[in-house]
Amino acid sequence: MHLHRQRMRDNLVDMTRISLRYKAPPKRPAPPPGHWVLQDAKARFSELVRRVHSEGPQHVTVHGRDEVVVVSADEYRRMRGELTGQGLVSVMQASPHQDIELTVHHPDAMPVRDVQL
Repeated sequence: MHLHRQRMRDNLVDMTRISLRYKAPPKRPAPPPGHWVLQDAKARFSELVRRVHSEGPQHVTVHGRDEVVVVSADEYRRMRGELTGQGLVSVMQASPHQDIELTVHHPDAMPVRDVQL
């Protein structure tokens, strides 16, 4: 019986030594507010979408670098703007160089070279 207890004690000592030598992998630092590691963004996508609406744009990182920013559809439309060309017209009208004359060439009025095939 004494031998059995000795073996159990030796096993416990060995297991303790092994566990003391084991070092857990370093924990990755928590991303700053509004930033998501890709795996977390995928696993908690509904929460990410809710936060876009409550907190604004959310950054998704891959290997510690910003890869994409998730924004609401309204914010995206606002940033993209209407595709009417009004932005360009407004900038040109506000230019201090309005005395410069621009010539507009229409694609159908451009000369075309003859090419031998």
